[in-house]
Amino acid sequence: MSDSVPLSADYVVVGAGSAGCAVAARLSEDPSVRVVLLEAGARDRNPWLHVPIGYAKTMYHPTLSWNLTTEPEPELGGRRVPWPRGRVLGGSSAINGLLYVRGQHEDYDHWRQLGCTGWSFEDVLPFFRRAEDQERGPSALHGVGGPLAVSDIRDRNPLAMSFIEAAAELGFPRNDDFNGETQEGAGLYQTTSRKGWRVSAATAYLKPVRNRPNLIVVADAHSTGLLMEGQRAAGVRFRRHGTDLTIRAAREVILCGGAIASPHLLLLSGIGPAEHLQEMGLPVVHDLPSVGTNLQDHFQARLAYRVNKPVSMNTRTQSLWGQFLMGAEFALRRTGPLTVSAGTAGLFARALPGSATPDVQYHFLPFSTSKTMTELHPFPGMTISACQLRPESRGTITLASPDPAAKARIQANYLSTETDRRCMIEGIKLGRRLAQTRALGQWVEEEIVPGAAAASDEDILAFIRQTGNTIYHPSGTCRMGGDPQSVVDPELRVRGIEGLRIADASIMPTVVSGNTNAPAIMIGEKCADMVKAAARARLAA
Repeated sequence: MSDSVPLSADYVVVGAGSAGCAVAARLSEDPSVRVVLLEAGARDRNPWLHVPIGYAKTMYHPTLSWNLTTEPEPELGGRRVPWPRGRVLGGSSAINGLLYVRGQHEDYDHWRQLGCTGWSFEDVLPFFRRAEDQERGPSALHGVGGPLAVSDIRDRNPLAMSFIEAAAELGFPRNDDFNGETQEGAGLYQTTSRKGWRVSAATAYLKPVRNRPNLIVVADAHSTGLLMEGQRAAGVRFRRHGTDLTIRAAREVILCGGAIASPHLLLLSGIGPAEHLQEMGLPVVHDLPSVGTNLQDHFQARLAYRVNKPVSMNTRTQSLWGQFLMGAEFALRRTGPLTVSAGTAGLFARALPGSATPDVQYHFLPFSTSKTMTELHPFPGMTISACQLRPESRGTITLASPDPAAKARIQANYLSTETDRRCMIEGIKLGRRLAQTRALGQWVEEEIVPGAAAASDEDILAFIRQTGNTIYHPSGTCRMGGDPQSVVDPELRVRGIEGLRIADASIMPTVVSGNTNAPAIMIGEKCADMVKAAARARLAA
């Protein structure tokens, strides 16, 4: 796996994130093909990229994150919402909260109903299993021996265990596997980690094959556009260390930049809504109106509580001695607060009466923060985050400028429907009921965010508008479908363009009901399988 820059390859993969690492590693299994993987960020050498709690240091890092922001959001009082995205080998899987959640079986069956042939849960399950190295062993739903380690959490804080008991008090079932037969219920999350260390897509897929001579990973390579020859994507233009370069793809270009970068690159290349491209002064290569539309994201609001005993992470971080003990515990046993993911215990529940499956997800955290992940309250605290799983709101990704160095314009349109607003209100109310149970209430001294003043539904909605945030799952902007208005077909081929596929969360027609890292990796696995099948078919023809 060289860092040199070749002039051509059979396959050029853009973006070494969750899907891109899987695509590149799987395609390079064939020693007869040459694969080049372009990544705008640097190599994953920062130590915090490998410690689970490191997301507190890296998510808003000046160079490891793109540090995007939305446009002013109309339903959030004109606030701009920060959107961190990974800018490093591994992409957002290197800075995320580590949770391994596939979503509901019904999500993928719904994709199939929308015309995405070959994407039902039965169809995608083999790719989830192939990617997985499940600590608990193999089963009908889980795999072992795959690149992606999936492990039980290593820090079982008493507050988290009480959260699970609180859900049981309210009648929710215990669920020890959110990726099992059903998602509903409360339990502990599993994480993409091995023996206490984070496993990013780069760690999982690239590190084991770094000696393959036919896989070339080029870091610090910011893709600026597709090399178009008529209606064919013949390669990729990129900028590296101040120099503009081009690499040709003999067979295919595969975009894996994610829900922001993939449509952004299409637009910069003249593929997208003709009117918008003309407004930007760009030549229209292919009028594809759906590029950048259908943007979806999970929205969250957080309840924070002061707890009455020094059992939260807040307490341990307040002194140098406490920090030393945390570091020592991790160094000696790979356990303790440094292994904490962005949610230790969880609950999937139905907040709205008409929902057939869970419509809200809870992330329980045994700490509480003031402004950022690095500023914990100076007293023991805990957090209950409520996140709507299937938002109706739709946003857009558009160009702010034809300059490839300019960031895309993101309009999320959070809370733009009554269903979304009602689901979030009911989600917060259910979160409060959890905190008032015997099991969890025994720890609670007071609710500090939003506090007792936010009593009515109107007050709660005002709180959500003022403080709600992304939970980092943008998707849908290069929608897959069986209809001619979709951006990619069920084989992930861009409509109207030869030699070009997209494999990342942007192809999701609807966002999955859960975290998006595991589904993005599955999409990468399935894309590689389809590309290999197409190559075999060409040889046989």
